[in-house]
Amino acid sequence: MHRTLKYTPSSPVEALQRRSVAIRLQEIEGNPFTPEEVAMFEMFDREGWSPDKRREYLLGLARPAGVPHAAE
Repeated sequence: MHRTLKYTPSSPVEALQRRSVAIRLQEIEGNPFTPEEVAMFEMFDREGWSPDKRREYLLGLARPAGVPHAAE
């Protein structure tokens, strides 16, 4: 079940810190972000996307074309 998170925008410094930690954790796990993925997450922060909007966008990328969403 998906729960909606309360979104409170963070400062650019906090966003950069979170992104840096996430990038480092991906490297440790042996699955580093591509430059395109880093740019995508920078865009999310720069444009102030909510967690729900980010999730929907990422699900759209992961869903093969022509496959409807379960709710559709």
